[in-house]
Amino acid sequence: MKPVVIVFQFKVSLLKDLDILIHDCTIVTMDTKQTIIDQGFIAVKNGKIVNVGKRASSALSLKAKKKIRGTGKVALPGLVNCHTHVPMTLFRGMAEDKPLEEWLKETIWPLEAKLRPKDIYDGALLGCLEMIKSGTTCFADMYFHEEIVAKAVEKAGLRAVLAEGIIEASDSARGTKMLNDAIEVAEKFDGYANGRVRVRLGPHAVYSCSSSLLRKVRESALKLNVGVHIHLAESMEKAKSLGEVALLENINFFTGVNVLAAHCIHLSKEDMRTLVKHGVTAAYNPVANMKLAMGVPKISDMLKLGIIIGIGTDGPASNNTLDMFESMKAAALLQKVFSLNPTVLPAETVLKMATIQGARALGLQQSIGSLEVGKRADIILLDFDKPHLTPKRNLCANIVYSAHGSDVDTVIVDGRVLMEKQKVNTMNESEVMQQAKRTALDLVT
Repeated sequence: MKPVVIVFQFKVSLLKDLDILIHDCTIVTMDTKQTIIDQGFIAVKNGKIVNVGKRASSALSLKAKKKIRGTGKVALPGLVNCHTHVPMTLFRGMAEDKPLEEWLKETIWPLEAKLRPKDIYDGALLGCLEMIKSGTTCFADMYFHEEIVAKAVEKAGLRAVLAEGIIEASDSARGTKMLNDAIEVAEKFDGYANGRVRVRLGPHAVYSCSSSLLRKVRESALKLNVGVHIHLAESMEKAKSLGEVALLENINFFTGVNVLAAHCIHLSKEDMRTLVKHGVTAAYNPVANMKLAMGVPKISDMLKLGIIIGIGTDGPASNNTLDMFESMKAAALLQKVFSLNPTVLPAETVLKMATIQGARALGLQQSIGSLEVGKRADIILLDFDKPHLTPKRNLCANIVYSAHGSDVDTVIVDGRVLMEKQKVNTMNESEVMQQAKRTALDLVT
């Protein structure tokens, strides 16, 4: 189904003293009608979108603290990365082309044991820089010392849903301590950075947390009124031997809690129906799943049953980038070749998964995910004046199949311009990269 092209004109005469006015751009709103507006404008005030429409001659006469000319640009909602481990930018290029168990046990876990809070900040800030440069405005993270990641998010100006990792690994004292740490992070940082940071609890997986600990995680999430972020059915061996979804259902883990499940590769139809029953949302991580040869999730079956699915990059040690444009293309192509059906997961569906459906997966659809009046002003502009984006015949297809993160020209989060003309305003790019290089080197020497 092709997007609806709207050529109506909003009344703009009542708009006064705007913070930002973006004009003369093509707007892919990602609203329920898949509205696309040619020669449109977006008006922003107090961090919110206050008008979106077809440019009128009077639009340019509006007073705004900042006007951004969008000629040759396409405006999109900021992309939503539904699953990652951002500080792992420091491990990029390590332990390449290895099986998951070997990758984790021989390289990643020993390196993580050496991490200091400052290291995590340096890695997180590098990840935030990479996401700004490639058009991601909101991400769901699971890692350790997420209070440090929150500081990096605040510095960068991004939006995030952070989950402090909880791993028991047959050590109940360790599991209890990590749960208590996660509770403390949730109490202190949910709503941090003017509301741009939300917090969840992050039990790593069924195989690394006991049933007793998982019950306590659910109880704590209910008391705190926060969600949960967990890896689910990533490994075929563990998913089948443990019966992960059935186990979680039997301990009432899903009941009453907003659960985001990463990967969901090895699900049976019964498993899928259980997730639908409890409103569990999923994060599809195609690049990391391919790289680690973990398998292919049955995305079409999950969508048909009504599971809300967003797209994630997974960590930059297993991807190796945080570029959501790369992940969008891979998300579509992997499903097509897996099913031997080129009609599966069309571009419009994938773009929804990276924007409004990603927002739904994180419970943020009332605030972000589409360019509509009343939502927070999380907006990106793509420079379409490029050979690989010409001609502009099918915008969704161009964005999903042809665009790269490097095509992002401007990034706005919560009505604040984080990047304009590919220059980041919230941090010194060179300093962030140099510091991350030094930190990564220290970890291996």
